[in-house]
Amino acid sequence: MSKTFDRYAGIIFLVIGLVFVMEARKISHSAYGSSVGPDIFPTGLGILLILLSARLIYETFKYKGEEGKKEPVQYKRFLVIFLSAVAYAFLLEKLGYVASTFLFLIVAFQAMERGSWIKTLIIAAVFSFGVYYFFSELLGGALPGFPGL
Repeated sequence: MSKTFDRYAGIIFLVIGLVFVMEARKISHSAYGSSVGPDIFPTGLGILLILLSARLIYETFKYKGEEGKKEPVQYKRFLVIFLSAVAYAFLLEKLGYVASTFLFLIVAFQAMERGSWIKTLIIAAVFSFGVYYFFSELLGGALPGFPGL
């Protein structure tokens, strides 16, 4: 990517990470006196986004003479993934987590890099079912599982 694009993206994501952490801190803490509450995971993700953004900004200062090399912006791939993410958000409740995540991952993987459909299907299925099982069965959380259930 270009130095300017990376720098601006890093700054934008840094601000998003800061807002994420500030808003996550407003989530109520656990009522049972536990130090682990519902705010821990979003706060951790916000901190991770801040750290990765800071690293990206830092890396832009180390770029050397790459201004002449410009990769074409791939609008079609971005648009496909963006629209599939919007569709994912709308279909999550209707189709359930497993089916909507499975479909989203198939579209995203194929949009990023056309490859083996078998590998894409296996990874999407293992991730969708694995995360659902881990979150709902092992952690006792609630996700919209399957349509009609």
